Amino acid sequence: MNDRRLAKIREVARTRQNTLAVILENVHDLHNLGAVMRTADSVGVREIYVVYSDPNITPKKVKLGKRTSAGTRRWLDVYFYEDLDKCMEDVRHKYDRIYATHLEKNAVPVYELDLSAKVALLFGNEKDGVTEAALKKCDGNFIIPQLGMAQSLNISVAAAVTLYEAYRQRKAKGMYDENVPQTSSEQESLYEVYLERCKIKDDRLAKKIE
Repeated sequence: MNDRRLAKIREVARTRQNTLAVILENVHDLHNLGAVMRTADSVGVREIYVVYSDPNITPKKVKLGKRTSAGTRRWLDVYFYEDLDKCMEDVRHKYDRIYATHLEKNAVPVYELDLSAKVALLFGNEKDGVTEAALKKCDGNFIIPQLGMAQSLNISVAAAVTLYEAYRQRKAKGMYDENVPQTSSEQESLYEVYLERCKIKDDRLAKKIE
């Protein structure tokens, strides 16, 4: 890799937001998964938790390859679960609050949330949204204000709006500049991880050419 590429990878590692995560529950459309991954990468999210509490949808049936993730897969840590309790327990170990996008009377506009804190954002599937079991494990619900006849947005669009609101809040607090949430040692460690992932991909490509 040339110096410009290495500098880009180092900057990506430096600005990763280890205090912001995405949880996807029962999302089965590969295009939506890929779109959420691309948006997450673009705002510096490091972790995505993908849980399939619906027995008809399992991680074994979902493959996130180059087509669906547009090459962003190596820059994200994606964790797959079939046990909702275990997934939410693991998220709780790292993040202080879990907010779900869910339309009900106590939901608040996304712009009223503090998305610069240690938060995980939960999005449900295309048809049924977030399950009741998952909602019970959340600290609150939020909505994206809408003025049209439609009452909901496609999951990838909802995730994009929400994550860029998180980006706006974090950018205003310098969390991509002088106040990045990762320590210097965490940044360096992640940089090494990214270099290794690039090396693995290059080795696989070389073998294909052979």
